[in-house]
Amino acid sequence: MPEHPNYTDSELMALLKSDSKKAIDILFRMHYSFMCKSVYRIIRNQEKAEDLAQDVFYELWKKRETLEIRTSVRAYLKRAINNKALNYIRDQRMKFDSDEDHPNLKTPQASSQQHLEAEELQKIINETIKQLPERCRIVFSLSRFEELSYKEIAEKLNISTKTVENQISKALKLLRQAIANRDTNVVLLAVLKLFF
Repeated sequence: MPEHPNYTDSELMALLKSDSKKAIDILFRMHYSFMCKSVYRIIRNQEKAEDLAQDVFYELWKKRETLEIRTSVRAYLKRAINNKALNYIRDQRMKFDSDEDHPNLKTPQASSQQHLEAEELQKIINETIKQLPERCRIVFSLSRFEELSYKEIAEKLNISTKTVENQISKALKLLRQAIANRDTNVVLLAVLKLFF
């Protein structure tokens, strides 16, 4: 039996429901290496890249009975691992709700209204970033959360610096639109921190 049996995506999805252990084993052998390489390009930490790839397979197994994949399995796994990497970067680099990041919002003088607005803004920003197109989200996250220069991002992703500039501009435009109706000091602080 070859190392990577020639299953179609639909056969693998059916197998995932009928014999999940076998299906996960096949998917793991087929895709684990490329997933680790994909996430390593973003976070540059081999051990963490392997952990995140394993997390994706664990979540795939947990959702095996209800999972519906409308793209190819490879495309689904690539998107899942990229999301994992970006969530990892966000969790490591940007925590809006920590005292250290926003000391002015956590003082006793801050009203409960300001706290609610800060939490709401956090959700809006997180959701907007999550919904950015994949390349745009990766470029923006590497710039804002990893603090890489445009040149470093271009080299890491094998794209031009002009493409990086365009993707950052697109992300910022969408973020500004998402919070355009919020007229508070909380928004101002968050925007200043996010954009500059």
